[in-house]
Amino acid sequence: MTHHDPATPHITRLDLDFPLTDPAVDAGEAEMLQFALDRSRTLIAWKCGGLDAAALHRPHLPSAMTLGKILKHLAVVEARYTIDFDGDRPGAPLDTPEAQSDPTWAWRTAPDDTPEHLQTLWTDAVRRSRTALRTALANGGLDQPAKYTATDDGASPNLRRIVVDLIDEYARHLGHVDLFREATDGLVGENPPSPLSPPA
Repeated sequence: MTHHDPATPHITRLDLDFPLTDPAVDAGEAEMLQFALDRSRTLIAWKCGGLDAAALHRPHLPSAMTLGKILKHLAVVEARYTIDFDGDRPGAPLDTPEAQSDPTWAWRTAPDDTPEHLQTLWTDAVRRSRTALRTALANGGLDQPAKYTATDDGASPNLRRIVVDLIDEYARHLGHVDLFREATDGLVGENPPSPLSPPA
């Protein structure tokens, strides 16, 4: 059952516009890393979809996190790592000075956002990130240096490290999302429907 007031704008689904398909059992490193990342993205889309604003912004004590805050945070993370893939100026939501200067910005401002805004922010950031990574892999592979991140001594990690860090960021929050969604309306599971469909 979905927590939904018909008078309240809500997410009926988070459509990432790409199917999640299992790679071959002997898939290469780049394909497996992209699959692992897309699987995490699909799980976030499933567990954060179909909720109204009240459910998306509901805290689950003792944590101050909400599903909406996690979505906005992950949009920032996707935008941040996209710079490493393409070297371009930051896209939304990192294209505002406040987002770039305040590390708490996503967590602090998400409660003011509608479900539709959070959906668009995150899905657009995912699309840009996927496109930038695929282009980078086609033009240099995982061994090429990141185009933005550098250590204190000026060394750049390779894209392999950047992709693993992005996967790790999703791993940190998937458990939160699982617990928060179950507490909201009882939705559980590890395998989202494919393709993602509107809730009944």
